[in-house]
Amino acid sequence: MDWWHLLVSFFLANVFGYGGGPSSIPLMFQEIVTNHNWMNSSEFSNMLALGNALPGPIATKIAAYVGYQIGGWIGVLIAVAATVVPSIIALIILLNMLQKYKQSPVIKGMTLLVQPVIAIMMVLVTWSSWVESTKAIGYLQFIGIAAVAFYLIQMRKVHPAFVILAGFVYGGIFLST
Repeated sequence: MDWWHLLVSFFLANVFGYGGGPSSIPLMFQEIVTNHNWMNSSEFSNMLALGNALPGPIATKIAAYVGYQIGGWIGVLIAVAATVVPSIIALIILLNMLQKYKQSPVIKGMTLLVQPVIAIMMVLVTWSSWVESTKAIGYLQFIGIAAVAFYLIQMRKVHPAFVILAGFVYGGIFLST
């Protein structure tokens, strides 16, 4: 039954995660944390942070990790296939259709008007991470770390993977007590 839940959960998160990996994260959160309790919010945030520090698409890394935790190597294959195969098929079909109807106002409207929905979903995941982090480390520590991360990524153009790794080091040294 867990294999079936892995297949359906990652299939749904992928199919409805319009815009790629980052937009499917809230859907994966819903499936992994809320619907199935495979992880708690803090574990999901840790997995997301580490996954973002590694190369490759975040959705497949999440699928592989959760798949392995739930169903071993077969779980990995099921979750990754449920994440990747629908996108491959849809990409081939949709790109051919979009190329054919790219000037259609309906197509332009569909792609533009779904963006606010995705933005709200990302805000909800961000809010959840905010709540978990501030409970664990406090508001001042959270705001300080967030401000430094923003500065490094946005102003200094440091790659986010290095900022995440620096966060791990900082947390290991200063927040371990």
